Amino acid sequence: MPYRITPLVSGEIYHAYNRSVARQPIFYTNKDYQRALDLINYYNHLNPPVRFSHFYRLPLSLKNEIWESLNKENQKLVEILAFCLMPNHVHFLIKEVREKGITTFMRKFQNSYAKYFNSKTERSGSLFQSMFKAVRIITDEQLLHVSRYIHLNPITAFIIKNIEQLRNYPWASFPIYLDKNYSGLINTDEILSFFKSRTEFIKFTEDQIDYQRKLDKIKHLLLE
Repeated sequence: MPYRITPLVSGEIYHAYNRSVARQPIFYTNKDYQRALDLINYYNHLNPPVRFSHFYRLPLSLKNEIWESLNKENQKLVEILAFCLMPNHVHFLIKEVREKGITTFMRKFQNSYAKYFNSKTERSGSLFQSMFKAVRIITDEQLLHVSRYIHLNPITAFIIKNIEQLRNYPWASFPIYLDKNYSGLINTDEILSFFKSRTEFIKFTEDQIDYQRKLDKIKHLLLE
């Protein structure tokens, strides 16, 4: 079993990410991406009463009751500052707010999505690599640059073509930062507190698109 050398410590922020086995696609349709978003939201709660696969099949009235209860308790495993879902990997900028919160959140998210994907595609076996990577964020500069890296990932990888598509990419937190699709899924306050305005944050992110594409070869500075 893989062993994590660097411990995950409560109160610290990490860039957590993982990719699929053999880099195979894990999101084929919008429904797949939406399933992943729903799992992220659901399994960031400390004690969901049922597995998401069961929750998903419940009548709407019961679903609403469970959501109301979970939101009222507001006991989260982690605080998500940024995220991005890509065709064969996922990124999170994430704070450990509860002991073993990141490990528990990632395990539940990955296991549940793998079961969904395997059932849908009639495959078996592991979907994600055996252990997600986690790099501790040490400085404010690193925090901001990693958040930008995560948000620019779809356009850097040429999954989308331009800024307008980036602003509307529904499988990342950037549109939430633009206040286009606000939800309780992430906390935007920590990143935005470094900027005088939302406009300044947008400029900080978008002005580096071409530069980040050119420097794609230095990924190891952010990911290892």
